[in-house]
Amino acid sequence: MRGAPKIACMRKNNRRSFLQKAGALTATAFFSSLTKPAWARGFERALLDADGIPADTLATEEEFWYYIQQSFTLSPGLINLNNGGVSPAPKTVQDAMKRYYDYSNEAPSYYMWRILDQGREPLRKNLAKLAGCTTEEIAINRNSSEGLETIIFGLQLKAGDEVVAAKQDYPNMINAYKQREMRDGIKMVWINLELPSEDENYLVQQYVKAFTPQTKLVHITHVINWNGQVIPVNKIAGEAHKRGIEVLVDGAHSFAHIDFSMPDLDADYFATSLHKWLYAPIGSGMLYVKKEKIKNIYPLLATNDHPLKDDIRKFENLGTRPFFIEQAIGKAVEFHEMIGSERKEKRLYYLKNYWMEKLRDIPKVKLNTSPDPKWGCAIGNIAIEGKKPGELDAFLFDKYKIHTVGIVWENINGVRITPNVYTTLKNLDLLVEGITAFTRS
Repeated sequence: MRGAPKIACMRKNNRRSFLQKAGALTATAFFSSLTKPAWARGFERALLDADGIPADTLATEEEFWYYIQQSFTLSPGLINLNNGGVSPAPKTVQDAMKRYYDYSNEAPSYYMWRILDQGREPLRKNLAKLAGCTTEEIAINRNSSEGLETIIFGLQLKAGDEVVAAKQDYPNMINAYKQREMRDGIKMVWINLELPSEDENYLVQQYVKAFTPQTKLVHITHVINWNGQVIPVNKIAGEAHKRGIEVLVDGAHSFAHIDFSMPDLDADYFATSLHKWLYAPIGSGMLYVKKEKIKNIYPLLATNDHPLKDDIRKFENLGTRPFFIEQAIGKAVEFHEMIGSERKEKRLYYLKNYWMEKLRDIPKVKLNTSPDPKWGCAIGNIAIEGKKPGELDAFLFDKYKIHTVGIVWENINGVRITPNVYTTLKNLDLLVEGITAFTRS
């Protein structure tokens, strides 16, 4: 505790410095910003002022995050704490999508294929840079389910081959494996994780103990959507590769949420939904396939040439697609990079722990998410003894207009609460008030 006063002093000085800098604009910067809307000018100024402030400190600076909040169009009559389902896009992304949609409708076959489609390769390059891999390993699609099922149905598995997955994985993936089991005779080996957990060895060994000489693939959900549990993908992947087992990662909730790159995971395949934590338009996703693996996977939809060609683009053969959605992803990448991956992760973690810490000691409250940054970030899950998740979910919405979601899946029962970068501490204080009132009802 000896360092506490010093830290408090540093935070106070940083806050004062931040506020002082917030008012400092050069004449050139001022006049060049006049054509921008007020929220954009404020956002730009806040980003400049935040330069040099540590991410941990900036996570608590409400003045900075106020300008981030102004980048979104939020309903005044609803507090959205279910960003784990799908996140709203900031104004710049919304505007780009609408603009590209208008272009498309001026002359669809011309503007879609001869103009907008020409932006796919630059977009692929930007996504690859963000993911930390090569452009030849990234395919652009519509969501993580499409990407993951591309691999699940494209792998050349035969009767008797085993796949290890968890009962806590996403239902679409579970059902896809069951379909392959029914159709092709593969064998599914299901593990059951006790969550939350901060025991890395336990989490890794649950997968490793399920491996056999017949195991060909392990499916790992990087961040469990039900309660935000982070799974140590790299450790499990290392054990899998020692045994010649391929690794497919469901990154629906990890990409642009926690700070990592593809090499960090050691995965062979990875898919994500960009409309979650990247804040891209609804219906946009990304598939990563390690370069040497591409030639072994059949595309989900047929291509014009050989299905086993060594080209990541074979996974994008969707026919006519919403080009206006795809190209607006670029603005989401820009927005994410302007905030910064580390800053974003620290803020999301801070918001999750803010409400959890205020509720953890209240009688009847059970937290189903770890407060440790290694094992969780934005997503939290709470249960109230003697109450069903749906009851708390309904109470929060009816009495406080707070939108959450009740979770009842396998051994995870509770209400999932997921703030975002636009969430204010006032929003979370109201959440705490509502849950406290519910425990007394």
